[in-house]
Amino acid sequence: MSPGVVLLVLVPVFCCLLSGNCLPATLRGHGDTILGSERFNHVTNFSTFQLDRSSGVLFLGARDAILAVDTKNLEQQPKEIIWDVPEEKRNSCLAKGKTEEDCRNYIRLLEFLDDGRLYVCGTYAFDPQCAFLEPTSFTLEKNEDGKVKMETGKTKCPFEPSQHYTAVMADGVLYTAATSNFLGTLFDISRAMGPEQERIRTEQSINWLSDPKFVSSAFIKQPADSNPAGDDDKIYFFFTETAKEYDMYTKVKVPRVARVCKSDVGGMKTLQRRWTTFLKAQLVCEDRPSSQRYNVLIDVFTTQHSPGDPSSTLFYGLFTSQWEPEDVSAVCVFSLSDIGKVMDGPFKELKKPYDNWINPDPVPNPRPGQCLNNELKAEGFESSLKLPDKVLTFVRDHPLMENSVTAAPLLVRRGIKYTKLAVKLTGSAEERQAALLHLGTDRGELHQVAVVGLNATLLQEIPLFSPQEPVNNIILHQGAALVGSPLSVARVQTEGCALYRSCEVCARARGLGCVWSSEENTCQSTQENPGPGDIVDNALKKCQTHESRCHPAIRELKVAVGLRILLPCVQLSPRPCSWDHPPHRHTRQHNSDLEVTVSEDSLGTYICTCQEGGPNVRDPTPCRQAAYHLTREDPSAEGWVGPTKGRHVLAVYIISFFMGLIIGVTLFYFVNKRNQGAQRPKASSEKGRELLGSSATPQSPSSASLMSEGFKMTEKRNGTTSTTTTTTLLSNHGNGSHNGNSYSSSLNNSNPSNGLYNCNISGSGLKLSSEILAPDRLDGRTRMGVRPEVREGESGEGDEIDKGLEDGLGEGLDRLEDYNHFPLFRSSAPLAKCEESSI
Repeated sequence: MSPGVVLLVLVPVFCCLLSGNCLPATLRGHGDTILGSERFNHVTNFSTFQLDRSSGVLFLGARDAILAVDTKNLEQQPKEIIWDVPEEKRNSCLAKGKTEEDCRNYIRLLEFLDDGRLYVCGTYAFDPQCAFLEPTSFTLEKNEDGKVKMETGKTKCPFEPSQHYTAVMADGVLYTAATSNFLGTLFDISRAMGPEQERIRTEQSINWLSDPKFVSSAFIKQPADSNPAGDDDKIYFFFTETAKEYDMYTKVKVPRVARVCKSDVGGMKTLQRRWTTFLKAQLVCEDRPSSQRYNVLIDVFTTQHSPGDPSSTLFYGLFTSQWEPEDVSAVCVFSLSDIGKVMDGPFKELKKPYDNWINPDPVPNPRPGQCLNNELKAEGFESSLKLPDKVLTFVRDHPLMENSVTAAPLLVRRGIKYTKLAVKLTGSAEERQAALLHLGTDRGELHQVAVVGLNATLLQEIPLFSPQEPVNNIILHQGAALVGSPLSVARVQTEGCALYRSCEVCARARGLGCVWSSEENTCQSTQENPGPGDIVDNALKKCQTHESRCHPAIRELKVAVGLRILLPCVQLSPRPCSWDHPPHRHTRQHNSDLEVTVSEDSLGTYICTCQEGGPNVRDPTPCRQAAYHLTREDPSAEGWVGPTKGRHVLAVYIISFFMGLIIGVTLFYFVNKRNQGAQRPKASSEKGRELLGSSATPQSPSSASLMSEGFKMTEKRNGTTSTTTTTTLLSNHGNGSHNGNSYSSSLNNSNPSNGLYNCNISGSGLKLSSEILAPDRLDGRTRMGVRPEVREGESGEGDEIDKGLEDGLGEGLDRLEDYNHFPLFRSSAPLAKCEESSI
């Protein structure tokens, strides 16, 4: 075995130990489970989930495969069906200019049919195809020749894996919103199943759909026993499109909700096989007092106050802003009744492209876009085929409503990009009702936010996946959240007061029916009415800290001059936050957090005050969210925050690793030399020199410069991680939530054959750079003593290792210089680099 092979084995093992990927895939502090790509036989690109709630089986749509996971027994190996693209089909796709990755079969649709089968559709190398899956046997139906029985998936499934798309099954009939051509330039909202003459779609007009990004859809069924008017069932689609009603120099994105009726079969002459009931309205998520509007729709979750009562339907929308330079996320909730009122209101009209939008008059009778009901049927309109042409012409030219569906944000997070939303309602509609929001981030985290009345409270921030894995699916089932990313699946227990393990966090969950028991030192459920007023504030006063929600205790921080720290201040309200701090200081605000460079003048008290308010609140009340007091302390004092704190344990690990590596290499060298001596006892010294490269020079690397780029502190600001020099992150938000700089790591699973070992250590805030073990650094041919040029006002990278760490490692690293003359350190064998990933 060559020395290169020895290091090739040691490096990934060392990375595995540091990153934690050799440990069982369980969440720390929870009895929950994460399934990674190893459990799925390296099947990746999970894009769609479908849960059989009766059996608890979760079906996953992936690339070239369909998986089934038993959520009741996650230890059981998932079932797998391979549904890939034939070689000739893939070659045809490549000939059309598509990439190798795009010319695969990405499963985008999993929907249950009335007979219990799953309807499965995939992109199939830019030629969408659909098949039928039998859940009990977990097999795809096949033809007589043994091949998978397929039918065209056009208008049912997108052509491209990254295209925005949504679909919903309504009484066994599929309704979809997707692209309808190979180029992805045509968009349709269509009834994609049923008799051929009933498969209708939207008109190809920018007034109907203007470059939409489809997000979500919902089927609202009207129960016969509570529907005296005989209203038709409706399907709602949510998307963001380019607005045509605004005359501006830039493209303005607008969130929309569109509605069609289930019994619509198109018109007789006008709008043949087109929707006659297609209407759309603008969704407005805006905080009016601050005039902050969030105009890009990310996700929509549909739920009901009272299960089985469609009139209690709520649509929770996740938004961001087109105009914000940094990440921002907001949640607004819209009711079905408010949408219905807008759909029954005035229409918006544009007669010519250069005219202004005006309200049309008069509106023909019967009302255009109206769903069939008992009244229309009594007038002789039993079907949309019998509607007059003037009605159909009007609805064709006026699909947009004049009024908008407006709501104020329940919460706003800056510096955080939420990607998925799921909501659990607690309490009855008559009593005080709370909502528990489960929010997935683009960095693989799950956040829990309790919304009671006008107040939103962050309860937990749970890191699940690596920062490169955004959350793209959340399903709530039996008190747990099934969370998915493109590479992994996690089951997280999300309900139950026992999850909140401190009095402060339990107090913040008071609106969810939780109360802290000081006798048992646990958080327990209660049916006791929380009473009037600020229930969170009243609950916090009962904790031993004696601090209220808007008067947190001042946190003492002992710091060193020259340190750069980040003081967190979590704000869920759309209103701004401000800091009170010493007058002579060097600070920079990141959203609501404050970065402070510690100096003699910057010591003192820092207080973050945020403006709280909810819907229809013109005068928000100030609420103190965080308070810190910075004092200078000797580095030896307990509680001191400085560059060297927390590094000594890591230094021991590093020294142990290098000493073990040196001993192993030394033993291997002498054994190898002894064997060579036994075989060639009279070998000349000249032949021994041939192992050195022709350009090699006997030059030992400097220990200081060897470590100068080896370690970097990482700083996480509001969910993002960046590399700095001597930054200490204080990520305790003061609300009992999980540490924002929590452990998260992953191997480079997306490309296991690239020969690189991604060693990501964000839990400790340190990263082991690949330059420590890189062959060109161990070879004497490379000078290590040259320090990089340092610009004025910046600190060199050598400053990242503090003097104490250099002294602790100096002796061990100096001993490396003696081994630099060994031929094995100049071996040309390729070594696997432990590459630092930029997160």
